[in-house]
Amino acid sequence: MHTTIIIGGGVAGLGAAYKIRRAADAGHDVDFLLVEKSDRLGGKLATDHITSDLGESFVVDGGSDSFLTDKTAVHRVARLLGIIDDEVSTCDENKKTLIVKNGRLVELPDGIMMFAPTKILPMATTRLYSWPAKFRMALDLVLPRKKIEPGERNEESLESLVVRRLGQEALDRLAEPLVGGVNGSDPAQMSLAATYPMLLDMEQAHGSLVRGFLAQRKKVEEIKKKYPAKPGARRRTFFTSFSSGMQHLTDCMADAAGRERIRTGVGATAISRREDGMWEVTLSDATVLEGNAVIVATEVWAAAALIGSVDARTADILDTIPSTSSATVALAFSRADCPFDLGWHGILSPRIEKQPVTGVSLVSSKWPDRAAEDTVLLRAFVGGPHNRDVLERSDDDLVETVRGGLSRLLGMAKEATPLFSRVYRWDRGMPQYTLGHLDRVEEIETRMAGIDGFALAGGGLRGVGVPNCLESGEHAVSKVLEDAGITLEEDAVKEQRVY
Repeated sequence: MHTTIIIGGGVAGLGAAYKIRRAADAGHDVDFLLVEKSDRLGGKLATDHITSDLGESFVVDGGSDSFLTDKTAVHRVARLLGIIDDEVSTCDENKKTLIVKNGRLVELPDGIMMFAPTKILPMATTRLYSWPAKFRMALDLVLPRKKIEPGERNEESLESLVVRRLGQEALDRLAEPLVGGVNGSDPAQMSLAATYPMLLDMEQAHGSLVRGFLAQRKKVEEIKKKYPAKPGARRRTFFTSFSSGMQHLTDCMADAAGRERIRTGVGATAISRREDGMWEVTLSDATVLEGNAVIVATEVWAAAALIGSVDARTADILDTIPSTSSATVALAFSRADCPFDLGWHGILSPRIEKQPVTGVSLVSSKWPDRAAEDTVLLRAFVGGPHNRDVLERSDDDLVETVRGGLSRLLGMAKEATPLFSRVYRWDRGMPQYTLGHLDRVEEIETRMAGIDGFALAGGGLRGVGVPNCLESGEHAVSKVLEDAGITLEEDAVKEQRVY
């Protein structure tokens, strides 16, 4: 029996465990043991089903509330689990995005793709940008593309690319809160080669970001014409979730993998390899597990602390990958206390606005059936690279900060009392892909390839999204089993359009 010890019970670790279970069901002599230091599984997929004092029901995601629809890994695993019909699309009739400007809300103009304009009239009439900024953005159409020498990696920060192509105001008003905010990153240090390489490719292919996004929009429109939605089919939207929240995915993977092989509330403290090639993992309760392989699927900083005895150089490289902390504050109010339009999904607050709340998601308008009738459910976000001390503040302080911010931005009554509040803290929860990240990752992967029966997984290397983390766990399983001469067949699930 080939046993793999998996450290970490987030989506990467559970994705690894579920793949091993599928391999066992297919006839391979394999098994796993998974340990998770928290008392719960799921990592940043944390869903609460809350009933208020008045008996109203709510579904609240404390971490990721969705995944990119175009990335197929979650759909594939959902089909295997039999939960594909539990997937749910956003309510796009309410999909407006609002941007804070001078303390007030301005609607994101139609035709903006990420941060580049693709329609003239909405751009000309928007209050989001000044006229000098609009003219500066138009220069993107005539500025020469960046010259890349043969064999040179096309590497640049978000700040550098946007300011060079579109100007400073384009960065400050939208690119920083939209792209940098999603990744919790400092635009001056954020590696586009590691996060959004298609932006760098657009400039090289089209000579302009605006022309690149115009070509992308045209391609999307052609696909829609070629593959029209089938009558009665679920709408295809940019983001997808599960009807009962994102933790549904990890809960189902844990059930299918076998919870009898999973331990929570106990962490790994040391990893070592014996002379006979077997691995040992020492736990925080002094238990020692032994197995044929180890997969470390933890936060990048936790992995760095664990694997020094396995490969000191890799541990040192992981130590150079920074992480930022944040908190999600969920609040529900009576509709009567919310005298504002509900036809939007989110608010973004640029750093130049100096607002304590960096963003707001209007959950009750974004997703169906997440909040009771005549109530409003919101998630607000605080922290990030420029507010690193957020986790030092109490829950009450964070709730009051968010409540005050909502009052100023939305006109909510200052005395409005939440039906409930919930704070989710993510200590060093977002790894930062800074300049040079891909070089570091390539060195790590080269070193890991030379260590039989050992692999890393999680969001610290090649993608922080749910599908990326899920695939990283699956790839880690393939690696350690192939090290032992066990080759797995691909999942017998067609990769097809879900909608």
